[in-house]
Amino acid sequence: MDKIKNTLPILILRTARPRQWMKNFALYAALIFSGFFFYNPSDAPSYFQTVTTAFVIFSLLASSIYIINDIIDADSDRKHPFKKKRPIASGKLSVPIAIFTAITLIVIVFFTSFWLSDFFKFLLFAYFLLQILYAKYTKHIAILDVVSIATGFLIRIYAGAVVVNLHMSVWFLLTVVSASLFLAVGKRQSERTLLQGYSDLGSTRKTLKRYSQRLLDQYTGMFANATWLTYALFTFQNESIHPPESLLGLYGWLPRSFQSTKLLMATVPLVIFGVMRYLQLVYESNQGESPEKVLTSDKPLLMTGFFFLASVMFIIYGLS
Repeated sequence: MDKIKNTLPILILRTARPRQWMKNFALYAALIFSGFFFYNPSDAPSYFQTVTTAFVIFSLLASSIYIINDIIDADSDRKHPFKKKRPIASGKLSVPIAIFTAITLIVIVFFTSFWLSDFFKFLLFAYFLLQILYAKYTKHIAILDVVSIATGFLIRIYAGAVVVNLHMSVWFLLTVVSASLFLAVGKRQSERTLLQGYSDLGSTRKTLKRYSQRLLDQYTGMFANATWLTYALFTFQNESIHPPESLLGLYGWLPRSFQSTKLLMATVPLVIFGVMRYLQLVYESNQGESPEKVLTSDKPLLMTGFFFLASVMFIIYGLS
């Protein structure tokens, strides 16, 4: 088993971090909430196909950035109790091979995005530049580190929208910013807890020394509240959705207290539960250090995500 883990393809795959690709599902947000998920132009690929192509491109770009980041951070990662096991930091994957892989992925990204809109290519470049600046500078500067993470999610949202020329609600964009800041601060919370008592904290993550526990608690509460509140405001401002004729009788039978033309509001409790569950994992289990791992391994969060997506799809497309 160890021999398989140390083969070159596996080492490259581990460094590319495919688990992180799930962050790029943010590209589908505009497509889902705009009501154009199943739209298929007669003279072009379907919107879903185009956004999926953009998703693949962003994932390849993200992997190239992770490889570059591990090359830049190799020295500091060797001093980290957990990151020292990464292929480049441990010396199992040579730097020349890592550089060649990163360049190859960037070349593939360039050619596959050539036929997409210029605005999308600009956002690709902006994302790449943001991540390089994060790896070299901003992740070592308190506040700017979490703001950079939020900006990365915002770029993903806009990239998914511009690639098919769709409009995105400003309230949903604020939700994305709040949620990404919430996840980033939760990550810092868990990193601080995991490295408590570690003598060389400054060499592993300099910004942790500038976040006191009290300050992180304040940030966490602020962005947790902002996440569900901005989403609630988004649903309140969303276009009215009326039930089809087949459900009008049932809808009219309901008491006026339960009648609403803003049916997307029904998903707000799921968002609130998701925020509360994530807070529980961060504070009670110290699992926020890797948000993508938490979101894909915690069963209550997985079920909440499934019901949220199913509810949104049903309300927007099943009741239209």
